[in-house]
Amino acid sequence: MYAGLGIVILLVMVFGGFAITGGALGPVMEAIPHEMLIILGAAAGALVTGNNLHGIKSFFGGFGKVIKGPKHSKQDHIDAIILSTKLMKLLRAEGPVALESHVTEPQNSALFAEFPRLLANKPLTALICDTLTLIVVSSGTLEVHAVEEVMDNAMKTHFREMHEPQHALSSLADALPALGIVAAVLGVVKTMGSIDKPPAVLGGMIGSALVGTFMGVLLAYGIVSPMAGRLKQVIEADEQIFHAVKQVVIASLHGWPQPLVVESARSGLGHDFRPGLSELLDALRGR
Repeated sequence: MYAGLGIVILLVMVFGGFAITGGALGPVMEAIPHEMLIILGAAAGALVTGNNLHGIKSFFGGFGKVIKGPKHSKQDHIDAIILSTKLMKLLRAEGPVALESHVTEPQNSALFAEFPRLLANKPLTALICDTLTLIVVSSGTLEVHAVEEVMDNAMKTHFREMHEPQHALSSLADALPALGIVAAVLGVVKTMGSIDKPPAVLGGMIGSALVGTFMGVLLAYGIVSPMAGRLKQVIEADEQIFHAVKQVVIASLHGWPQPLVVESARSGLGHDFRPGLSELLDALRGR
């Protein structure tokens, strides 16, 4: 919502300010479609050249993330901490055998069934189940630092994939001013081919060419670069739930008391998603 509002404010202030100061919007609007055809066409070609099919799909999916915001709600973070805590409590109380069926077949697990949104989150479910499966098959003999390293590697790989559309957007923002210059140069070339025209006509043609540079810079620094920054914020917010799950698992393996385990996971969440400690403990008891 805020992304759309920001773009509206940007366009109104830029073009409105130009009109208020006496600028003629007609020639600009007339030139924009042609200049944008060159700029966006070149940008699309560069995007296809620099990415595979998965990268292109992720790129366009990134726009949806900018509009929708973070994927996980505050309740999702509470549920993730509760689910992880219950699984680790089961491991400690009844041993690896009791945990095995839950982590090898989460779709049939009564514990996972309590949290359908988490179960539908394939990367998060995989992080929980794969890590705990390792503990189960090793009969709980793995060293804690080894488990933590495995989780860190899995999260690092997933986060790198999550950030691909943000990097693509940033690269596009860097390229747009130069692509605007390309459009402007082509406009100048066209103008030089009409050098015998009257000054009024040449002035209009040069002005149209300069619109290419203007649009390239405006798109880069006014729209695409801020969207890349916002996308980074959204992705980093979506990463927090993974860190919370990891903290529960590692703190539990260290043998910390349950309230301290919960607090270690809760305190690492951002303010938008962090529940109160009493709220989280009450939710845990209620489950």
